[in-house]
Amino acid sequence: MEKNTTKVKFKGNAVTILGKEVKVGDTAPDFTVLSSSLQPVTLANFEGKVKVIAVYPSIDTGVCAAQNRRFNQEADKLKDVAVLSVSVDLPFAQSRFCAAEGLNSIVTLSDHKELDFGLKYGFVIEELRLLSRGTVIIGKDNKIKYVEYVPEVTQEPNYDAALKIIKELV
Repeated sequence: MEKNTTKVKFKGNAVTILGKEVKVGDTAPDFTVLSSSLQPVTLANFEGKVKVIAVYPSIDTGVCAAQNRRFNQEADKLKDVAVLSVSVDLPFAQSRFCAAEGLNSIVTLSDHKELDFGLKYGFVIEELRLLSRGTVIIGKDNKIKYVEYVPEVTQEPNYDAALKIIKELV
């Protein structure tokens, strides 16, 4: 298994990221995560759409909550785009947060069971068994069009760069 100890920090300290880092131009690896109803969901469930994967450590932090609010706000304006919000939070926590915040334009997905997404896309923080923060955009052709691995987990992703790519794809 690939490990990287130089790319990401958490509160200023280097952490070990597990999994294969994906790159622009790669075919997006399929993965299995859980929906809010505990059903398996794969990338194929969103066939024919641009897929924006918003990756974050835990819905119970301010930065992660802000990231989900922002992507939900943007998803409200987009057609033929699925905004997938992925963490290792339990589906119940994700659903509770979205209900309390009135977020209904993002699809929350949990990678807690097998870390399948995190390992295939290179987002697992080994020391914490959480996902690092980032954004992956996959075109309708299932090719990766944009990837951001946020270098400091406590900071928000670059929304402007992601939105620029999304608007080019729709």
